[in-house]
Amino acid sequence: MMRKAVLEDLKGIMEMLKATVAEMNADNNFQWDENYPQEKDFRQDIEKGDLYVAERDGIMLGFVCVNKTEPVEYNGLKWSSKEEAMVVHRMAVNPEYRRNGVGTELMRFADELALKNNIRYLKTDTNSVNTKMNALFVKCGYKFIGEMSFLGKETPFYCYDKLLS
Repeated sequence: MMRKAVLEDLKGIMEMLKATVAEMNADNNFQWDENYPQEKDFRQDIEKGDLYVAERDGIMLGFVCVNKTEPVEYNGLKWSSKEEAMVVHRMAVNPEYRRNGVGTELMRFADELALKNNIRYLKTDTNSVNTKMNALFVKCGYKFIGEMSFLGKETPFYCYDKLLS
């Protein structure tokens, strides 16, 4: 089940973030760290109504932020469309529940949310070394657009988009 996150979810989100960052670091992926994302980022997402959680039997399996906020670094990339887009940000699946379709469910939810808001276009990005997210985007029908420098990281971020029918 997908639902809007509430402030009471912050503790679980931060625990999931900690486990996700540890796993990322073990894979030599340093996209997320102590500087980003932080609790204040998730708090703002919740207050704006942009953060959603996937839940089964009262257990939080993952989260995703979906809104219309595009990083300034997206400027200058050759996107597939000039249409208004929704953007997928800050997504994670609880490491204990990986390989159960939760990531695909979160991405499908982003598609449905966009369509519900009369938007047929989605954008997203992830660090080039984040092999799991890069593979998920391709699996979910996203097209590689190009790369950008982001968050002061040494490795580039890969950008993707998807037109919905």
